[in-house]
Amino acid sequence: MTYSSPERPLRLLHIEDSELDHELTLAHLRRGGIKPDALRVDTEADYLRALDEDWDIIVSDYNLPGFSGLIALDLLKAHGHDIPFVLVSGEIGEDTAVEAMRNGASDYLLKNNLARLVPALLHAIEAAETRRARERADRELGVSKQRLHELAQHLQTSIEMERAAIAREIHDDVGGSLTALKFDLAWIARHSKESGIQARLNSALETVSLAIEASQRIMHNLRPAILEQGLVAALQWMTGRFERRTGVTCVLRTPPSAVLALQNLPTGVPLVAYRVAQEALTNITKHAHATRVEIDLALAGGVLSLEVSDNGRGLSQEDLAKARSFGIRGLHERARTVDGWVDLSSGPAGTTLILSIPLAEPDGTRADDPHGAHEIEDPTGWGAL
Repeated sequence: MTYSSPERPLRLLHIEDSELDHELTLAHLRRGGIKPDALRVDTEADYLRALDEDWDIIVSDYNLPGFSGLIALDLLKAHGHDIPFVLVSGEIGEDTAVEAMRNGASDYLLKNNLARLVPALLHAIEAAETRRARERADRELGVSKQRLHELAQHLQTSIEMERAAIAREIHDDVGGSLTALKFDLAWIARHSKESGIQARLNSALETVSLAIEASQRIMHNLRPAILEQGLVAALQWMTGRFERRTGVTCVLRTPPSAVLALQNLPTGVPLVAYRVAQEALTNITKHAHATRVEIDLALAGGVLSLEVSDNGRGLSQEDLAKARSFGIRGLHERARTVDGWVDLSSGPAGTTLILSIPLAEPDGTRADDPHGAHEIEDPTGWGAL
């Protein structure tokens, strides 16, 4: 006993002015195991109305009275429909066929070779489905990347908020308590004459002073109070501290004409620039083996740029591609929190990192975004420590 395979249903829009050729096309489809649900149109108006329906494929004659397959293909593209389009004609030339394929046709056939019709249609439909699946995957990947960027930015903001909260507690609670304790110990020292007690009090005062210095150092690392004096002052403090700690020459350059503008940066920007410079100097300390670092801070064309260059060993592609190399990735995500970006170049002569941030105008719109208000918020902003 033999079993016939089930026929495959197919929604077909057929652009053909000959009823005989239309029936011949349907016969070839049925012979090839296709169950066509077909509509024949032969005018542009009927074709445009038919495009409002769902079709698996469009098969078009090349030349019709007052109409043509190439016009039908252009109209299909203009409507934005992603439907496979196959030209079938008895008079199509090679040049015309090539032009049609370049314009988006899936295939072309001659009417004297309709034995190829079913394989051509099935191949065109399969190719279209593959293309749609790839486009869906690309869209989903884009959405996933955007969500990951948003998550990374949220984490960066949350970290800064947590740092600010901890620094505030250290300042208000720990720092205040230690200062009060120091005053009490000093009062006791002034009113005590016994040498043994004086020695213990001096030791306690030294310990408390060291604890106060430690709390101030921790506060600076968590949320530098120097930022309240402006980005330039914060970078000067950072570079001086870096040079004293490492012995590496560190030069900070800022154009005198931009100093005033750099004192009035939009909220959020100074912290991002500071953290990027801090991360860059940390990486230089750990990996670069440099003897000189140059930092250039500039403001031009409504864009703040921070450039950190060193004369160290540079970064290899393997360094940049490390699976757990989160420092550089973190810089990119941190910059995105204020709509900025980071460019990194490296070679045998050293590494250069450039942070660029489009600045907001006084009304909250970005310098490069005149249409929509894009106010930058700094969730970690708080009063002087």
